[in-house]
Amino acid sequence: MPSYIAKRLLLMIPLIFGITLITFIVIHLAPGGPVEVQTEMSLKASAQARENLKKLYGLDKPLHVQYFEWITRFAKLDFGKSFVDGRKVIDKIVERIPITLTINVLSLLLIFIIAIPIGVLSATRQYSLFDKVSTVFVFIGFSTPTFWLALLLMILFGVNLGLLPISGIQSIDVSGMGPLERLADWVKHLILPVGISAFGGIAGLSRYSRSSMLEVIRQDYIRTARAKGLNESEVVFKHAFRNALMPIVTILGLSVPGLIGGGVIFETIFAIPGMGQLFYSSTMSRDYPTIMGILVIGAILTLVGNLIADVSYALVDPRIRVKSR
Repeated sequence: MPSYIAKRLLLMIPLIFGITLITFIVIHLAPGGPVEVQTEMSLKASAQARENLKKLYGLDKPLHVQYFEWITRFAKLDFGKSFVDGRKVIDKIVERIPITLTINVLSLLLIFIIAIPIGVLSATRQYSLFDKVSTVFVFIGFSTPTFWLALLLMILFGVNLGLLPISGIQSIDVSGMGPLERLADWVKHLILPVGISAFGGIAGLSRYSRSSMLEVIRQDYIRTARAKGLNESEVVFKHAFRNALMPIVTILGLSVPGLIGGGVIFETIFAIPGMGQLFYSSTMSRDYPTIMGILVIGAILTLVGNLIADVSYALVDPRIRVKSR
């Protein structure tokens, strides 16, 4: 297993190189650029001023030279400086990562805590009233657009009922609150973003869990376990559930990159200063260094998530072992 992990980590290096190269080219091929975005509203911006901005940002050089300079900085863990405010990209990312991580980790925990029991119960009680109700919930979850649901809940709980705040992660007067009041204010601000972020995930994961459990509980060894007189809970949770975890482990691994960049929609809607909002604003302003920094972090997390999923397979199912050669 250690040799397998080492090989996978080494293979990540050319993969990351290829991903950054393709991403860099695609970003620069997109219509418009930072110079055009910054000068389009200024009638006094001359052609010379635009050329000076291009030289300042290094955009006057050939594309392959720009990429070589960027990859050289990236090898030193330097993402460069933002075109918007001149700050270091790494500082902007570090400033916003905790907020996005908090929301997405809470959302992921909520998804797994709710979705897996729903899927297991639906599978063990197939065609029951609970199974039918959960199936309707799944269809609603899949078909409901996140932004539309967010706006509806903001109007209901924020505007009409006045129960929950609808923007930011803390109130304006938070400095005058005590520790418990601050915690309560923080929780109230997170209820809508976390709930909306988890809604679609709960629907999807519960369906995956149900399908996987249905496939497992129909196997011969489950029938044998029941014939031996084991109680139903032991059959389901000790013998069937572990073997049904494979698709769930895959989804967990694929969810890792979403911990950083999965909140673009609801962070923008709720005006949450996280990575999603930073990525959206950077894209609109064609802030190439910031866009590259966020995308590279997402690519690395995707590769790491896949590695975690592959390693977890061997932990979940003893039949899957990686033999060193």
